[in-house]
Amino acid sequence: MAGPLLFDRALLRRRLDRAAGLGPATFLIDRAAEDLADRLGAVSRRFETALDLATPTDAAVRALEGHPAVGRVIRAAPLDAGLRPGDVVADPEALPFAGEWLDLAVSLLALHWVNDLPGTLAQVRRALRPDGLFLAAMLGGRSLSELRQAFAEAESETTGGLSPRVAPFADVRDLGGLLQRAGFALPVTDVDKVVVRYGSPFALFDDLRRMGATNALTERRRVPLRRATLLRAAEIYQQRFADPDGRVRATFEILWLSGWAPHASQQKPLKPGSARMSLAEALAPKSQNRP
Repeated sequence: MAGPLLFDRALLRRRLDRAAGLGPATFLIDRAAEDLADRLGAVSRRFETALDLATPTDAAVRALEGHPAVGRVIRAAPLDAGLRPGDVVADPEALPFAGEWLDLAVSLLALHWVNDLPGTLAQVRRALRPDGLFLAAMLGGRSLSELRQAFAEAESETTGGLSPRVAPFADVRDLGGLLQRAGFALPVTDVDKVVVRYGSPFALFDDLRRMGATNALTERRRVPLRRATLLRAAEIYQQRFADPDGRVRATFEILWLSGWAPHASQQKPLKPGSARMSLAEALAPKSQNRP
């Protein structure tokens, strides 16, 4: 049975297209791309065929093509703008790929918008050759917590109710389990917390439009946002989340996840009962010889 449709994927594609026309705000993706290059540098192997999955800009492609351990790079994106010969138009929820042909798959700040993340991870896993690597960054659940609070209170005051405004992003504690469920070996997750300061809440709102990150929830209210609600949200934001110099803070939580397609050469956990020492023996205090 299909899960709930949290995001309006068609609307999201239009928002990303609009962001490209406005001149995208790329500082988070650029940061993730630098981190991607560093993480690949710690892996001592060659990736002949690599896929960039749905990264909204070409930052991941540039990081991969500039890396000495990476060969051919293919980009798969939901929009055809900026694609090159050999790239493909593809939605990450329905990948048009046959099994086991990739050595590396990466995605930067895109997978938090998919409705079926476990299904997407399973598709990526099937596309990787044995000992292929998946490495991705996505926004986490603490992202834009300040904005979430400001809008919730402002809307409650001005309309007497609440509607979803900020996406319910994943929690890092859940991602390791999702990787294992999709069939990845050696799953690893970690967090990069980024605090950005703005001259005003409206500067943050503008950046979110230029990221294509404004509200694309299917349960969003289908009427224009009231001016009174917007102004009250900005006022609450300024009051609660401003530093002494008047600039406001916005928190972005970047979750990194990685996993390998299983291979016989990889480390495996010991079989139950194979230990040479009991837990009681390991924890027993050791005698010390003093001079």
